[in-house]
Amino acid sequence: MTFLINCPEEVRASEKPNFIVVFCDNLGYGDIEPFGSKLHRTPNLNRMAAEGRKFTHFSVTAGVCTPSRASLMTGCYAQRVGMHTNPRDGLVLRPVSPYGLNPDEVTIAESLKSSGYATAIVGKWHLGDQPQFLPTRQGFDFFFGVPYSDDMTARVWKDGSQWPPLPLMENETVIEAPCDRNGLTKRYTQRAMQWIAEHRDEPFFLYFPQAMPGSTSTPFSSEQFRGESANGPWGDAIEELDWSIGVMLDQLQELGIAENTMVVWTSDNGAPIQRNVNDLSRGSNLPLHGRGYTTAEGAFRVPTIVWQPGRVPAGTVCEELATTMDLLPTFTKLAGGVLPQDRKIDGHDISPLLFSEQAAKSPYQAFYYYHTDQLQAIRSGPWKLFLPVTGRPHPHFKPNQPSEPLLFNVVEDIASEHNVASEHPKIVDRLMALAEQAREDLGDSGRPGSGQRPVGQIEESAIAQPQRLLP
Repeated sequence: MTFLINCPEEVRASEKPNFIVVFCDNLGYGDIEPFGSKLHRTPNLNRMAAEGRKFTHFSVTAGVCTPSRASLMTGCYAQRVGMHTNPRDGLVLRPVSPYGLNPDEVTIAESLKSSGYATAIVGKWHLGDQPQFLPTRQGFDFFFGVPYSDDMTARVWKDGSQWPPLPLMENETVIEAPCDRNGLTKRYTQRAMQWIAEHRDEPFFLYFPQAMPGSTSTPFSSEQFRGESANGPWGDAIEELDWSIGVMLDQLQELGIAENTMVVWTSDNGAPIQRNVNDLSRGSNLPLHGRGYTTAEGAFRVPTIVWQPGRVPAGTVCEELATTMDLLPTFTKLAGGVLPQDRKIDGHDISPLLFSEQAAKSPYQAFYYYHTDQLQAIRSGPWKLFLPVTGRPHPHFKPNQPSEPLLFNVVEDIASEHNVASEHPKIVDRLMALAEQAREDLGDSGRPGSGQRPVGQIEESAIAQPQRLLP
């Protein structure tokens, strides 16, 4: 199925590649067939993997929504741009918040826009719902979607603020409230395909953050998919997401722009899952260890496929560490742009990994795992070291339980079952030293870092009240 606009049959070739990032919500590492699912039917993702490149060590920078999305947008750790926590909302932004992504940050959309790209977001934003923080103020020409998580429906929050009915927005106008959550995947897909067709003759960037399988215990799907999977509502939502990517790949082929369009399929963090790992009603991160919203591999490492016929080698696998922070510098380079020179960007150009250049290796000497402002783990090469911490949710320790460093080889020991810290004291010492560098730069547990930048914030008196968000 395609959604075409009346256009000439022949497509004008562009020297600059198009970019599409499909960013699912809470999709687990083991939730799709290319990464081992036996429950969910994902034939279109199977095709995407067969025609593209799987990344088995692709990570987000937070095990939860808002900070993960901030990193993708800015190419930075959320701790650097102040989007890791705030005193009003905690881990993720809530509706009617005075906080949001600082407009002074350079987003991936702004970087590509400066290189002549049309830019759009269709889907979930979750980086601020006040006008100053909306996508249309952060480099996007067009926005169709929900400004935060679809489970943040009308209620009174703990600070007394009244949340509005879930708003579906076009640019800066609410067009429906409450919106039909069952229809979000289908509506997002239709609107995204329409926008692609409208911009087929110019370089474009589409950020496509899907709402599903989502943050609720019972995900939503359209009637066509409801009750059709072998794994209840979670499976229904994933199989509809698979339908959506199939529509996209087909349309790119029919428009004649597939070879000039790079599509990245990934997730904002791992599946929440239930405490019983055999209960897959909220997703699977297997064979990785742990659940979403933590610093476990199952929270940070996400199923990722990159597709661009004729450029990205078909049927290949990349086992090198790469992250969502790398998309901004990589896309900027491929578009012929220049990165900002007045600030630190934590991501790297990973085009050698994307195109499977000979001897291409991960650009990361160290990669950091934070839970809000607490540094809990660090990875270097195959080694992941969990640091001694107390008082926070942790994938290996109970709260306030004294802990010692835990060292795992996450390449050979994919389930993080064997602590080998006592066998490799020099590796532990090296990673502990790298952790101290992170603390100095990005902070740790109330200790500010020298490289941190301020979050966006408006005065409480300037907050738009819920009724003003409604038509």
